[in-house]
Amino acid sequence: MADTPLHLVCPHCAAINRIPSPRLTEAPKCGQCHQPLFTGHPTELGSGNFRKFVERNDVPVVVDFWAPWCGPCRMMAPEFSAAAAELEPRVRLAKLNTDAEPGLAGEFGIRGIPTMICFKAGREVARRSGAIGKAEIVRWALAQG
Repeated sequence: MADTPLHLVCPHCAAINRIPSPRLTEAPKCGQCHQPLFTGHPTELGSGNFRKFVERNDVPVVVDFWAPWCGPCRMMAPEFSAAAAELEPRVRLAKLNTDAEPGLAGEFGIRGIPTMICFKAGREVARRSGAIGKAEIVRWALAQG
């Protein structure tokens, strides 16, 4: 990453923060709510914050489309969480419950879950369906970045 400031959306208050790229590893905090910008956990997304989160973050965002009744989704959830801790601040991870947000699931043509989509500047750059472990999530996400 260059030394130019990066835009990061706060996972707590959705404020957009400008952080110099060399400071990403220094546990930056939100200028508005003063909470950490990187939590080591996936951010829960819904219709209210989905677009802002995938469009305004200057680092890639990997979204796990899942549902609470889905066995493979429940099996992958702790792996996805562990991957978030390893990938931040290079890649942000988020989750979207397709039962709670069927409109967004339909917009992205989610036909099977779990499905991960990697976004850069709001555009889908890669997609992968099926439950996988932490190591494969990390490998796949880094390959997109």
